[in-house]
Amino acid sequence: MEKVSVLDGLVLPLDRSNVDTDAIIPKQYLKSVKRSGFGPNLFDDWRYLEPGEPGEDHSKRRINSDFVLNQPRYQGAQILLARENFGCGSSREHAVWALEDAGFRVVIASSFADIFFNNCFKNGVLPIALDAAAVDELFQQVQATPGYRLVVNLEQQAITRPDGQVVNFEVDEFRKYCLLNGLDDIGLTLQHADEIHSYEAQRKQQAPWLFD
Repeated sequence: MEKVSVLDGLVLPLDRSNVDTDAIIPKQYLKSVKRSGFGPNLFDDWRYLEPGEPGEDHSKRRINSDFVLNQPRYQGAQILLARENFGCGSSREHAVWALEDAGFRVVIASSFADIFFNNCFKNGVLPIALDAAAVDELFQQVQATPGYRLVVNLEQQAITRPDGQVVNFEVDEFRKYCLLNGLDDIGLTLQHADEIHSYEAQRKQQAPWLFD
């Protein structure tokens, strides 16, 4: 998993509440479990003018030019700004895979659905919950300022706005440690590889029939 530390990123404003996981990545794309290749289908039903299917050449589909993700000023954005209850709906981990594959490393919202929130940390995406007033102010600034960027510092738990104002955020210490070190569940387990190998060697001597 890629580390998250300091990100100086362009902000994309998705001014919608209760964005569910089916909107983030529609159900027809859930057949693959490769964790990659979902970026072109992020917000698929809003992004294109007709439904899509897995394996389709999405570069040939008609795009919805009014949708924020397709607007030139937001191309290359790495920070997604949203409203309350982002990531609600079903528990599909593909929703975070799609965001990460599309280049987003940070999602800022006034609240998140619990399962989506947890899935972000397991896949190298930092979800930041701010109070509604702070989120609303960010929306106003982003929409008024082309090229609006934020600096997100996970170590300091701080967001620096272009005007120099710093907004602090809370994050669980263990989750912070995992993101700073690029550790998912497998990475955490492999930190104890020596102990695991030692235990397996001991068990092989004690119960060799289990290894036949």
